[in-house]
Parts: sequence; C-alpha cells; structure tokens
Amino acid sequence: MKKYAIIDEAQFPIIKVTFTGKSADSENFPLYLSEVKQTYNHKKKLAIIFDASNAVLPPLSFQQMQAQWLKDNTQLMKDFCAGTAYIIPNIIIRNVLKAIFSFQNQPVPYIICEDASKAEAWINKQLEDLR
Repeated sequence: MKKYAIIDEAQFPIIKVTFTGKSADSENFPLYLSEVKQTYNHKKKLAIIFDASNAVLPPLSFQQMQAQWLKDNTQLMKDFCAGTAYIIPNIIIRNVLKAIFSFQNQPVPYIICEDASKAEAWINKQLEDLR
C-alpha cells in the first residue's frame, strides 16, 4: 500500500504532512487520519504544515471522513494545536478544503497558502505567540 501522506515529526513542535500524490482509498486514508492523530500523543503544543502540492482530489466520502475527524478531534486540536498551514497551489484542491471546512469548521487558527515560505513563516509566528 502506498501512503496517502507522509508524517514528519523531525522538527517537532512543527509537524509536516506531505501528501504523496497517491489517490485516497479505504486503506491509506484512515491510516493517514490515524497517523495525524498520533502526532498529538506528545501532549504538547504543536503546529502542522500540510503540504498538498502533490495531492490529488479526494472523493466526497473521504472529504466527509476528514470532516468527521475534525469534529471528533476538535478538543484535542484546541488543546494542543497552535495552528495549521496548508500549502495548496491547486485552486481546485483549495476549494475542496473549503468544502471540508463547510462540513466541519477548522477548530484552530489556519492559513491556506500557495507556497511553503509563507506557510512556514505563519507557523513560526503561531508558535512564537505561545512563548
């Protein structure tokens, strides 16, 4: 099974989630959601950069699964996530993210960017504000 996304915690408290370009399926998408949730096991403030530069459009059922994940993990995110930055150069995928957020609001501050430098600067500011 090819992963839907790679989770990198090497620069904790910044977590980087990089979408591989593999289509979502019934195995890799739930695994992705599970792995994102595991990043909260530190029980410390963190911030997440989602790099969707290579993402492919997920089917509606997976968009709804993502929305449900947000709903189920709202308190966890509020407790430990300083913010999320989304790198999404593709306008269609940016609109899909907005659709997901229409199903379920994003519970923490976020930004949607077209490039990594803006996302990284914003994430660093979110973490600085905690100090």
